[in-house]
Amino acid sequence: MNNIKSKFSIKDLENLSGIKAHTIRIWEKRYNLFQPNRTDTNIRYYSLASLQKILNISYLNKNGYKISKIAKLDTEDIPKLVKEIADKNDKNNHSINALKLAMINFDQGLFYKTYSDLITNHSFETIFNQVFVPLLDDIGLLWQTDTITPAHEHFIVELIKQKIILNTEKAINTTSLSNQTEAYVLFLPDNEVHELGLLFTNYSIINKGAHAIYLGQSVPIDSLQFLNSQYDKIIFISCFTVKPEKDNLNDYLEEFYKKILHKTDNTLVISGRMSSLINNDDFNQIKAYKSTKEVIENL
Repeated sequence: MNNIKSKFSIKDLENLSGIKAHTIRIWEKRYNLFQPNRTDTNIRYYSLASLQKILNISYLNKNGYKISKIAKLDTEDIPKLVKEIADKNDKNNHSINALKLAMINFDQGLFYKTYSDLITNHSFETIFNQVFVPLLDDIGLLWQTDTITPAHEHFIVELIKQKIILNTEKAINTTSLSNQTEAYVLFLPDNEVHELGLLFTNYSIINKGAHAIYLGQSVPIDSLQFLNSQYDKIIFISCFTVKPEKDNLNDYLEEFYKKILHKTDNTLVISGRMSSLINNDDFNQIKAYKSTKEVIENL
């Protein structure tokens, strides 16, 4: 069975391209840029080719090309012009669009090719912050608006995860530990599974020559206590995306402080969606940041 999504509503095109549905309809009527199909019940839908075209048109439009000029181009010349501009200028938007297509098509080859092109000219840190993070932000919106399924999200997230792990392995093999009496312990709380940001933080710490211990998903507080006897100082790092829930957040932090931080030089650093609910003045030795990038900058 073919699970690739091949029919898109005009709302899907809007969500994926950033071009308003109203604008797409105007371009369609005025310039005949798209030829939507109709279902048996006369509902308009667009093909994968139309999606690719609107992504390319969106890229050209954002790079200063008026729609009237784009409309005069032959269809096969549009992707050529996109590539030409991307080769000369910043490739980020073009790469993000390519990765969206890879996700929609479950196309690992396109993901790897896009990544290979990027890593030729950019550091992995740049790719993560300027391509992967904006892509993931877009994916969150696409998932919320039913443009993509959870399967699409899992597909692209796992591919990004592979790249983080690969670069982490390279960093381990090329850097030396600067201090083994201090450690960074990276973990997610019970029932929390969103670990991309934490994985990238782990990579960044190792790349700087520091000692990182990556424990991963759904780690109970009690299982962290043993580590206190092994190191003079520990910086615990976590990401609270959906857990602990709002009503349980303060209780979790109080328990963590009593069992792990009290009478130590240890700290807990938190990022993720739930971190916005934490007041840095309320808990001694606990710091909350808005993003993974902020965490890394303040370590």
